[in-house]
Amino acid sequence: MSANDRRRLAVWSDFGGVLTPPITHTMGTFCRSQGLDPEVLRRALGTVTARYGTRDVMEPIDTPLVSEEEWLAQVSQVLAADHGVTGVHLTTLADAWFDGRETNHAWVAALRKARESGAFVGLLSNMVPTWDAHWRRMVDPAALFDDVLLSFEVGHRKPSPGMFALAAERAGAAPADCVLVDDLEHNCAGAEAAGWQAIHFTDTTAATGRLAELLAG
Repeated sequence: MSANDRRRLAVWSDFGGVLTPPITHTMGTFCRSQGLDPEVLRRALGTVTARYGTRDVMEPIDTPLVSEEEWLAQVSQVLAADHGVTGVHLTTLADAWFDGRETNHAWVAALRKARESGAFVGLLSNMVPTWDAHWRRMVDPAALFDDVLLSFEVGHRKPSPGMFALAAERAGAAPADCVLVDDLEHNCAGAEAAGWQAIHFTDTTAATGRLAELLAG
């Protein structure tokens, strides 16, 4: 099969945990900066998340079902009432979450190479509205992506079928020609259920190798 005969793959990369260090690393840094016990914060987040009928702690604010400011006020209240943690009054996670956060330049290079080879390359992220300007300072969207789909803008979020259907449509590709690269297994499972291929991102080297195989195939 010649290069001209190959179907064009649509590669959709996640942001947090793929173009950045793992979420656990970022959360650890955040907790240290705020003087919080990660397990206590996890429990408080779980309590507030349950109020919105989900177990995904980010869904309330990246859909969004509630403003980040109100969500954080509820988390602060639970920390004080249920865990005796006082003096925590966060109004936004964005500054603390992105301060010093590193870009995964090796994965940026892999995406650029994929795009140069003829693949469609997009960003598919469950993103909080107030974080929008912050992530855009870490990468140049226009230089790296053919399209950007963010949950708070499009009314869908991974792993919902609607998110993957919209992404395939925007890429002009059949589901079988779409590839999701994501650090969360349930997002990869959702993509596969929608007829996509998926790369579960655990480290850059392995993901780059798998992506190269798919592009060559």
